[in-house]
Amino acid sequence: MTQLGAVFRPQLPPERLRDIARLADDSGLEQLWLWEDCFREGGVSTAAAALAWSERVRIGVGLLPVPLRNVAITAMEVASLHRMFPGRAIVGVGHGVQDWMGQVGARVESPVTLLREYLDALRALLRGERVSVEGRYVRLDDVALDWPPAEAVPVFAGATGPRSLRLAGEAADGTILTAGTPADGVRRARRLVDEGRESAGRNDPHQVVVYLLAATGADAAARLRAELADEGLADVPDLGVAGDAGAVAKAVERLAEAGADTVILQPTGDEPDPEGFVRFVAEEVRPLVS
Repeated sequence: MTQLGAVFRPQLPPERLRDIARLADDSGLEQLWLWEDCFREGGVSTAAAALAWSERVRIGVGLLPVPLRNVAITAMEVASLHRMFPGRAIVGVGHGVQDWMGQVGARVESPVTLLREYLDALRALLRGERVSVEGRYVRLDDVALDWPPAEAVPVFAGATGPRSLRLAGEAADGTILTAGTPADGVRRARRLVDEGRESAGRNDPHQVVVYLLAATGADAAARLRAELADEGLADVPDLGVAGDAGAVAKAVERLAEAGADTVILQPTGDEPDPEGFVRFVAEEVRPLVS
């Protein structure tokens, strides 16, 4: 069955998160995802709070920008979330928006090299290994977690370009695709991920998570068009969906048929009723998605 979720967008102030996390939990939503967008809200702090305010919904962070975070700190944070809330946290890492990385003095010459080194070290630390590495960007000297996760923790990678998608297949346990990815883009991404998996000799499961920009209500089509235009995506065919639960469910099914295991519905930045959007996803769309 296709997993379904919704995004708490960081255009909302962080104090809105508690009510939405509790609503997601009570409504039966499977996953609630958060973003660490500069310079809005921290991904780990909001994830920890959302997990503490809820009982069953899984909380995703998509994604933590690796240039901002030492890999040992990320490993400590992820391990702590999984020790406190076993099996409920889903964490992705990625390049981050390069302009933002430049603003904080963290932009690197080779983002792909950094992500490769980071994924290798992060996954090893979360497995409880003692790690020493002298990479171009990642350097660890005899580092091990005192409190590694009690069970295996999948690490997701956000990716868009061919090199990053192949790397996700090689070195991550899952891939996160942006809402700028139509069904054909999901098929292409899945092929590239599988190429990476084949080159690394991997045959373990690899989950693909895709965001889907969605709007419902009387002004849904206008809000969707405006957001796509703002993102420079107005000319991309078959991107996003506006309409009732049936229309949204069909768009979810198209992405699932293209290779998505999980579809996360992303409201527009000007969504007038974030709580209503969560209810819409959980109570109206979910029953229509197989």
